Amino acid sequence: MSVELKKTLEKIISGKAPGPSPTFSIFHMLHAIELIAEKKLGRGKLADSLNVGEGAARTMVDRLKSAGLIETSKAGCALTARGVKFWREYKLIFEKKVEIGENELTLSDCNFAIHVKNRGSKIQSGVEQRDAAVRAGAKGATTIVFADGKLKIPSVSHNAESDFPKATAQIFTLFKLEENDVIIIVSAEDLRKANYGALAAAWTLIEDC
Repeated sequence: MSVELKKTLEKIISGKAPGPSPTFSIFHMLHAIELIAEKKLGRGKLADSLNVGEGAARTMVDRLKSAGLIETSKAGCALTARGVKFWREYKLIFEKKVEIGENELTLSDCNFAIHVKNRGSKIQSGVEQRDAAVRAGAKGATTIVFADGKLKIPSVSHNAESDFPKATAQIFTLFKLEENDVIIIVSAEDLRKANYGALAAAWTLIEDC
C-alpha cells in the first residue's frame, strides 16, 4: 500500500494546470491532508497554515478535490471517505510526528521527530534521510533504528541510550516502538521547515516500484 500512497501523491503534485509552475511540494500536500484530517479548514486558513499563497492553496485544494480525497463546502475542506482511507493507510506507516525538545542530537531550538513503522531494514547510513531533510529546508537530520531492543544510529552508535541519554529518554516518552521501527529527528531554523524536513526524510523510506 505504501507504493500506492506514493503514486497517488506524485500524480496529484505532477498534475498539469495553466499558469506558472506550482509553488508547493509533495510535502505541502501531505501537510494539507494532515491539517484537514484534524479539522475542517477554509482555503485561507489552509494557506496561512502551510505558509503558501492563496493561489497555491487554491491549486492544492482543486487537485485534492479532483483526486477524490477532499470535499469542499461553506464550512471548509474535509476529507472524503477515500481521503479518510488514504490518511489511515498513511498513518499505518508514518505513525506519529511531533515537536521534540533540544537534546544531544538536535541542531536548533526547532525540531520535529517522526516515527516510521517497520522500515529499519531500509536504512543504510542515514545520509539519504539527512540529505532529503536538508533539501526541504532543514539544517540536518539524525536517523535512529530500533533493533534488538535498542536504539541505534547507523555509523554512529550501537547503543544510543548510553551515548545520547537525553535524546533516547525523549524518544521513549514520545513513541511506542517496535522492532525495525525508525525515528528521524530533524532540526531547522523554524518549526515549519523542521516539519517539512521530517516529512521529506521519512518519504525516502517509501518503496519505489
